[in-house]
Amino acid sequence: MEPTSEDFSEFFERTYTRLTSACLLLTGSPAEAEDLAQEALSRICARWEVVRSMNSPEGYLFRTALNLNRKRLRRVAVRARHAAGSVASRDEIEVAEERLDVLRAVAALPRGQREALVLVEWLDLDPGEARRAAWRCAGVGARSSAPRQEDAP
Repeated sequence: MEPTSEDFSEFFERTYTRLTSACLLLTGSPAEAEDLAQEALSRICARWEVVRSMNSPEGYLFRTALNLNRKRLRRVAVRARHAAGSVASRDEIEVAEERLDVLRAVAALPRGQREALVLVEWLDLDPGEARRAAWRCAGVGARSSAPRQEDAP
């Protein structure tokens, strides 16, 4: 079956809201979450012929968004190191206080656990599907410390 723009359109409609919500948990900013979701979807669209035949195109989409967020965080960290002496204004701090409780709790988790939390609790993936999505990117992701079923004696 030849991929069509309609196939991607259906995929977009089915995943956009959940992806944007997950990105909001990762970024803490609605604008950044939408940017992240749109960038991830545009990359998936460019490779749709390959992605649509994967076992979990949605898992690949969320993995792409997670990787884009990591890249964004690296850029932010570099900018922060270069902006010595820059302090947030009081207004910015007051606005941020309302959302910091949840964000602090999530941020206190190691990156892999934070990603697992988003995949399993927010996106309602079963733990096996979340593990497969995390394992797609070798060397990073939310991995269970329990042995996989195929590794068990």
